[in-house]
Amino acid sequence: MNLRSSWVAETGQTREDTRLTQTGVTTLANPVQVRSGVLPGSYTGEYRLSGFWTFGASAMTASVSEGRAVIQGEISQGVYPVTAPSSVDVTFDPGDAQYGRIDLIVIRIYDNLYDSSNRNEAKVEIIKGVPAQAPQAPAVPARCLPLYAVTVPATVSAGNGGIPWATALKDLRTPVVALGGILPVEGPVQPGAYPGQYQDSGGALQRWDGSAWVPYPSAIGGIAPAGAVNIASYTGQYRDTASGVLQRWNGTAWAPAVPGPAFVDNSDYGDTASTTYTSTLAARATNPLAVSFTATTSKVIVSFGGRMKSRDDHYCFMALKLTQGATVVQDLDDEHATIVASTTTISASTTRRISNLTPGVTYTLTAYFRILANTLGLKAGFDNTFIRVDPLA
Repeated sequence: MNLRSSWVAETGQTREDTRLTQTGVTTLANPVQVRSGVLPGSYTGEYRLSGFWTFGASAMTASVSEGRAVIQGEISQGVYPVTAPSSVDVTFDPGDAQYGRIDLIVIRIYDNLYDSSNRNEAKVEIIKGVPAQAPQAPAVPARCLPLYAVTVPATVSAGNGGIPWATALKDLRTPVVALGGILPVEGPVQPGAYPGQYQDSGGALQRWDGSAWVPYPSAIGGIAPAGAVNIASYTGQYRDTASGVLQRWNGTAWAPAVPGPAFVDNSDYGDTASTTYTSTLAARATNPLAVSFTATTSKVIVSFGGRMKSRDDHYCFMALKLTQGATVVQDLDDEHATIVASTTTISASTTRRISNLTPGVTYTLTAYFRILANTLGLKAGFDNTFIRVDPLA
C-alpha cells in the first residue's frame, strides 16, 4: 500500500489510516511524524504549560491535572491524540529499604496490534525505577510520553514521611502546537523540522534557518539585540552593540551602519610664507593635516577651515586635495578654498559637495596652505584647522 487515506474507501478504513492522515497535525519532527508532547495553555493565560501539571496530593499519591497531548508511534503507526478531561491520581510504591529510586509518570498507549497487551487504551501510570546508590530513570517504552520524573527516597512510605514533593518532582513535559504555530519552549531545545519554523525561547522569538535557531530580528532583517549575534547570517544584517553603535555586516566584518563623519583636526599654530600650495606648516609638530574615508555613496559633504590670518591686502588660502591611493581625483583649486584677508586671526570655513565617488573605495583629503604672492616676506598663519567628511545620500 503506497498511500494511506481517510474517508475515501467505502469500507476498510483502519485506525492506522485515521491516525496517519490527521489534518490537525502538531509540531513536526519530519515529513510524516510529529513530536510527542503536551498542548500548551492555562485557564488564566498566566502559564505556558498547564496540561498534566502534577503535584503531591498525599504522602505517596500525586495528582496529575487534566490536559491534552499527542504521542507519536512508529512511522507506520501514526500519532495518538489523548485527552484527560479531569485529574488523575497515581500512587507510588514505598521506598526501598536501602536505596532511592526514580520513577516516571507517563501517558502510555496500549495498542494490542503492536504490543500484544490485549488492551487498547491510554493510561496515566507509573513506570517504576530500580533502586540504586545512584539511581537512574527507567527506560521509556514505545508509545509512551514521560510527564515527570519522581525521586522516591529509601524507606519512605505513607506512614514514614512520604515523598518530599517540593524536591522530588522533575518536570519532563514538552509542548507541541499546531502546524505553523509558534512553539513555547519548555525543557530541552530540539532541532527544527523546516526552515521558517518559529519558537519562543522564553526571552526571544527564534526562527529555524535550516541548521540552527536564529534570533528573530536577525532572521527577518531586523536589528539583532546587543550580544545576540556574533557571526552574521547574511550580508546586510544589522545588530546593536553594547556601546550603542548600530553595525552592518558587509560580508567580511561588522562595520558601523552609519559611517562617519570622518574628522581630523590640529590645534597647533603653524604658518607659511609659500606662495604655492604646501601641506607643511612651520612650527607645527604634525604635518600634513589629512583624513581618509570610505565612500558609502557617490557623494559626500566636506567642511574644512580654522582660525586664519595674513594681511588685509594679502589673502591666505586653505584648500583640499582629494586622492585615491596615488591618483589625484580632485586637485587644489582656489575656487574651492577657504580664504581670509585679515591681520587679526578670524575663524573661517567652507562647506562643499564632492560627487562622482565610487562606493566602497577609500579616499584621502589632504589640506594645503599658501599666501598670495608678495615681496614683503609675509606669512599666512593657521590654527585649529580641521577637515570633516559626511556621507550624503
